[in-house]
Amino acid sequence: MNLSRNIFFYENLRLSDKFETRIYLMFFHFSIIMLIFKKKQKKFDQKNYDFFFHSIENDLRELGFGDVSVNKKMKEFNKILYDILLKIDQDTKNIKKFKINKNLMLKYFEDLNLKDNEKTSLLESYFDSFFDFCFELNHDNILEKIDKFKF
Repeated sequence: MNLSRNIFFYENLRLSDKFETRIYLMFFHFSIIMLIFKKKQKKFDQKNYDFFFHSIENDLRELGFGDVSVNKKMKEFNKILYDILLKIDQDTKNIKKFKINKNLMLKYFEDLNLKDNEKTSLLESYFDSFFDFCFELNHDNILEKIDKFKF
């Protein structure tokens, strides 16, 4: 979750600093991590997945959403995560390589637009570098070491 608070996204890329943007950033990072586990043929711990979604649910409740709204939002967020997870990697043949789906980035980060290739390329490079950094880590401690990622 700390990665979604990186000032890089809001100062350099000028993404809107709002709850949805942070959720999408978390989903992109989380999807890359889950993809790495898949590429390394390792099982992603269900506890980590559950903790991730419980944290989002708690955040929604802290923002004042009621039970019905939280349940509706959580269903929506689950669909978004799976959309990202299924479409994020355009290089599915090479295990050690990752090529982010640019159209997927543009879909979720509306602040980026097709006319501003510099920002889009910068975000693309960020996620590619994040993949490379995490892929080199041992799968047992990826979640503990991702805070050390610098771009």
